[in-house]
Amino acid sequence: MNEEHEMPHSEGPAGGWGSLKGIASIFGEAWSSPAALDTLRRMNKPGGVMCVSCAWPKPANYSAFEFCENGAKAMLWDLTTKRCTPEFWEDHTVSQLRHWRDHDLEMTGRLTAPLKYDAAEDRYVEVSWNTAFADIGSILKTLEPESTVFYASGHAGLEASYLYALLARLYGNNNLPQSSNMCHETTSVGLTKVIGSPVGTIVWYDLEKADAFFFLGQNPGTSSPRFLDPLQKAKKRGAKVVTFNPIREQGLISFVNPRSPVEMMTGKETIISDHYLQLKSGGDVAAILGLCKCVIEADDAAVATGTARVLDVDFIAQHTTGFDDFLSSVRETPWSDIESCSGLTEAALRDAARVYIEAERVIGVYGMGLTQHTHGALNIAMLVNLLLLRGNIGKPGAGCCPVRGHSNVQGQRTVGIAEKTHLIPMDKLKSLFEFEPPTKDGMNIVEAVEGLFEGKVKAFVSLGGNLLRAVPDQKRMEEAWARQDLTVMISTKLNRSHLFPGKTAYILPCLSRSEIDEQATGPQSISTEDSFSMINGSIGHRDPASEKLKSELAIVAGIAQATLPPHPKIQWDAWTGDYSLVRDLIEATYPDDFRDFNQRMFEPGGFYRGNSAHDRVWKTDTGKAVFTIPGQLTSLGFQDRPGRYRLITLRSNDQFNTTIYGYSDRFRGIEGTRAVLLMNPADIDSAGLQAGDTVRLITDFDDGQYRSLGGLTLTPYDIPYGTVGSYYPECNVLVPIYHHDRLSKTPASKSVPVRIEREVTADSESAQ
Repeated sequence: MNEEHEMPHSEGPAGGWGSLKGIASIFGEAWSSPAALDTLRRMNKPGGVMCVSCAWPKPANYSAFEFCENGAKAMLWDLTTKRCTPEFWEDHTVSQLRHWRDHDLEMTGRLTAPLKYDAAEDRYVEVSWNTAFADIGSILKTLEPESTVFYASGHAGLEASYLYALLARLYGNNNLPQSSNMCHETTSVGLTKVIGSPVGTIVWYDLEKADAFFFLGQNPGTSSPRFLDPLQKAKKRGAKVVTFNPIREQGLISFVNPRSPVEMMTGKETIISDHYLQLKSGGDVAAILGLCKCVIEADDAAVATGTARVLDVDFIAQHTTGFDDFLSSVRETPWSDIESCSGLTEAALRDAARVYIEAERVIGVYGMGLTQHTHGALNIAMLVNLLLLRGNIGKPGAGCCPVRGHSNVQGQRTVGIAEKTHLIPMDKLKSLFEFEPPTKDGMNIVEAVEGLFEGKVKAFVSLGGNLLRAVPDQKRMEEAWARQDLTVMISTKLNRSHLFPGKTAYILPCLSRSEIDEQATGPQSISTEDSFSMINGSIGHRDPASEKLKSELAIVAGIAQATLPPHPKIQWDAWTGDYSLVRDLIEATYPDDFRDFNQRMFEPGGFYRGNSAHDRVWKTDTGKAVFTIPGQLTSLGFQDRPGRYRLITLRSNDQFNTTIYGYSDRFRGIEGTRAVLLMNPADIDSAGLQAGDTVRLITDFDDGQYRSLGGLTLTPYDIPYGTVGSYYPECNVLVPIYHHDRLSKTPASKSVPVRIEREVTADSESAQ
């Protein structure tokens, strides 16, 4: 590595004063009301509001401050005193706003009234709710049901989500894609195939009993900071942490707990990872197979010497299938192939495997670094293989822990927002509401986007989110989106998806979760599901940003009433007036998961809806957990070749999904910009480039489409050779819609083949 390359670096451990400064910066920039501090005090506690950020669980024994930097930022962002009123459009056109940055759009503040796009003026204008609902309903009635898509972002509570799914099915389709299609659908499909459960298997108690945590492609410092508190406690009682990630993420290196006065005063940090292995993008299959190989070799040695077995042979015999074939596959794979494909040495993998072998109880933690690959489902199957070898699923202190990135993304699936009909109790819906639910599978996100490109999709209703910024093939998506007959966005703030309106386009402003939701029977509460399958009640306490806002549930009901014919079993007004009636419907539809729903929703820590694999009940085709033979040693869908790099998309600690709070990525030492390309210094030299060059990324697929992103400053960084990194969602312009996991169709945004060109001048396509 040449000494002239100066690489940015983190300004200290995760948490600590940096976390508090990050919260303070949002409070100042968003001009949040002082009353917002009272909301933070109530966050993630019974009778308070559940965090609108990630889906990390809420402990039953909660602390005085049960929120993290990310959750505080998200809440303060919602509770800004800034307002984007209808008068805003007197000075701004839609076309002008397309040149604004994502951050600047959201900084206009909370939307205050329903808006309709006026094409002649190229502006949105205020309309009444009745006018909006009537117009939307009249257009939906003219369309073929299969041409309309009902998308959900993962924000809305269980009650609104249940009715949204019911609306789609009463309308006549199962076109209910959701944000999990873009992140953890690989989990839903991949885990189901091998253990019979679409979600993680652990509960809070397991965190307190685990001897070791293996992290793969998950970054709690940025994605789920509240995880760092129980992780720190685990470290202090002697648990080990092994991390696999192409980039060294500060949250898995060291942590100062902001809840600890002593740590804040002294700066005393906890070292988190005992071993940190920077594997190549796409190298997880080989890395995990290497761990499995070490475990099997250790067991062979134990058999030879007559000592205690390393494998849990009783568990394997009773609870699994396919072990012998897997065993043969592992034995036949040479270490040279494992090292080449993972980018790791045999010695490093043996050190990590030793931690696994010596631990009685292991939790495997993963995020989108594992799911968003062409063979992401194989990544997950390989992690399950490792856990099964020593019976680390379905026993205290052990299990599989996918960390969800949105507060209710898992819960929405649970109550019916799903395009696959076999996941839905259609017989229950038929009985409860006396109609014939559609039996044809609906569109997932990939199929919906392809339908837009082909002109088959004519209307999109979005329950939250910023879909145009979140999906692959962004440039093509913007063009196709505007060709639709109808676009309806249920939103709290302006975002890029509003700037490419369909022929008829509405923005319908909704309450935030922290605001009082006053209906006919009084203030309403909602519920959410976290990553551990716990159901929590949530109630807002702040005054709404505008008297013209409606709740997500009320908006769903308003669209439904304007679109669907009256039916004696369908009581939209009653359900809007009293959300407990909707919870009764959820319980009637899913009685095993939601027993005594209304009575239990405010239990500290939530109530557990259960998980079959947690109890070692395997709802797979064979009735057992499945060992998977890897057909290849990488999760890539392409081959390396000269000049081709593997791009991984990143999130900064100053963003949540597509929401950009600011331009300070302190964990990576990058300030004031997101237009960077992180690259290994040796790669920079080999490519004949120089640090500070302005470069353009070009997608390296031969499909006739030119995809590029320019204006990126080349930045030397500690990242594996052949792997480069840049920020999401800006890099979505580079991801083809067909570049996805083979099983689940989750976009493969953590391994995109790209080429790099030096730019002489920046142009209008440059990163914002």
